[in-house]
Parts: sequence; structure tokens; C-alpha cells
Amino acid sequence: MNSCIHECVVMHQRLSPKRHGFVYRIFMFLLDLDELDAVRAAVPFFGVNEPNAFSLDDRDYFQFHSRGIRANLETFLQSQGFGERPARVELLTIPRLFGYTFNPISVFFCYNDAGRPLVSVIQVGNTFGELKPYLVPVADGGGFHARLPKDYYVSPFSDLDLEFDFRFGIPGAKLRVAIDEYRGGEKVLLSSLAGERLELTAANALWMALKYPFVTLKVIFLIHWEALRLWAKRIPYRLKETDPTAQRGAFRSV
Repeated sequence: MNSCIHECVVMHQRLSPKRHGFVYRIFMFLLDLDELDAVRAAVPFFGVNEPNAFSLDDRDYFQFHSRGIRANLETFLQSQGFGERPARVELLTIPRLFGYTFNPISVFFCYNDAGRPLVSVIQVGNTFGELKPYLVPVADGGGFHARLPKDYYVSPFSDLDLEFDFRFGIPGAKLRVAIDEYRGGEKVLLSSLAGERLELTAANALWMALKYPFVTLKVIFLIHWEALRLWAKRIPYRLKETDPTAQRGAFRSV
């Protein structure tokens, strides 16, 4: 199968106004959306839109209608002026674990009929149950790259009027996704996700679940723990309600 698991290292390094960094480990699924039935057969405790230990649920991704993840992705691409329909789509994500979900990022990798990369969409989630997709085109030198206005509330310690710089390659034996933040020409935050591919089997999925128990709860706990550390360092913050019109293009998950 094209579908697999990636055991990942997540790194954040804040550069301004004070330095602050952390590293932690998680695992993510890379799912070929045409292989979901095969994934369910290979991993009996993996479900699609149904309760299970792991479950991929349409509600956890940006929505335009109720026809499923792929249809919503294609509608988003059309809304961005990208008219070519992907022949194949892979989704890098953390599925629901015993019904609970939180994904800081999910990445859609789109390919054409010849198997070449076509475009990518990266969905950024926040702790308010909101999701924002960003279209990331194929870069001239390979992989994907875009520098785009953020216009989205991710953290009280990060302004909305920054720019995201997305850079990542086509997933293979290795995976690397970099998302940096800029204020004009100044880089203020570095973040990356680096992973190594594991075959998607029931044994590997079970091993990852045991090695990184309650991974979705771990992610949301660490986000709040690091926010507490930033507050203790007296890094300036602003509440989401301060300027509600600064956020644009976000969806609320159901």
C-alpha cells in the first residue's frame, strides 16, 4: 500500500521576542484516500466515520458539504482557482484515538495521473476547534513551497498579521515538513516535523499506540504546557477576542 505510518519528531524554536524551544515525538498516519478499505482490512482497529480505536472522520477536516474528505478537498482547490482534479490524494494526519482528535496540522498531497505531485493543501488547527486550509503549490526545485499571510489565530503568543512559510517534500522513506513564521523579513519562529516511514500493519499501529499512548491527548497537553512556560517568561500575548476580524478563511470543525 501507499498508506503508511510515520514516526515523527516535532520541533519548535521561537526566536523573538525571547528564545523558547521544545522537541517531542509523535506518530502520524499517511493515508491514500483510495486505500481506506484496504487500511481497514489490514488494521481491524482502524475505522472510517465509525467508532474504533483509530478513526478517520470527515468532520475533522475543512468542510463545504457532506460528500466526504476528497470532495471537500476538490471544492477547496476550485475555490482557490486550481481546476485540475487530483488523480490520487494522500493525507498526513492523526486520526481520532478512541473518539478524541486534535491535529495541529494535516497535509494533503495531490498527484496527477502520471503520479507526479500536483499541489498540496496544509490544514492548520487551533485549540478553538477551528481549521484553516492553505494551498501550497509545487516548488520550482521540487517539493512544495508557499509563503502566505497567516490571518489565523493559532496561539495567543503569535500575532495574526505574520506570514507562514511552508516548505516540505514528497513523502517517502523520510518525511519533513517545515513551517516558519515571518514578520516582514524577520523570521520569528521555526517549526518542523520529521518522520520515518513504517509499513502500515496492525502490529506497527499497535506498537505506535503503545509507544506513544494517547497521542492526541499528549499533543493538546503539550500545547497548553508550552503556553504556560511562555506566559511564565512574560512573552506578550493577546486574546482571540482582541481583533476578531483579523482571522480570515477558517472553518469550524463539527
